[in-house]
Amino acid sequence: MTIDWTNFTPWASLAGGVLLGIASALFILANGRILGISGILGGLLRPKSGDAGWRIAFVLGMLAAPVTLKWLAPAGFLSAPRIDASVAAVVVAGLLVGYGTRLGSGCTSGHGVCGLSRLSPRSLVATGTFMAAGFGIVFVIRHLL
Repeated sequence: MTIDWTNFTPWASLAGGVLLGIASALFILANGRILGISGILGGLLRPKSGDAGWRIAFVLGMLAAPVTLKWLAPAGFLSAPRIDASVAAVVVAGLLVGYGTRLGSGCTSGHGVCGLSRLSPRSLVATGTFMAAGFGIVFVIRHLL
């Protein structure tokens, strides 16, 4: 096994994880709600009265953040990710992720960050399942195909 040192980003990943943990903690302390993206987006599909405003603001903030970073960051700081898949494959993958999120009662961030920090047994099982499925897919793609 070798490490792709060009794309190995432990410090950026650590910083992102710390920021996500802080944001999750602040969100639950300020709002009493879990910072799970699928739940926030799902709440927009069937909004309750007085509940849509903060959800829309949250989603707009998520969309504005990368645009703002691109505007503020020095030239060459960001690079566009390369996706080696057709548009159809990306759409199918997105639909499968959405279905799995609904089936699993939450997304990876909701269970892995927020659920585990609350010691939720359901989130422990869900996160273990996510990880096992990911390991299995990588193994099949790298060694059996």
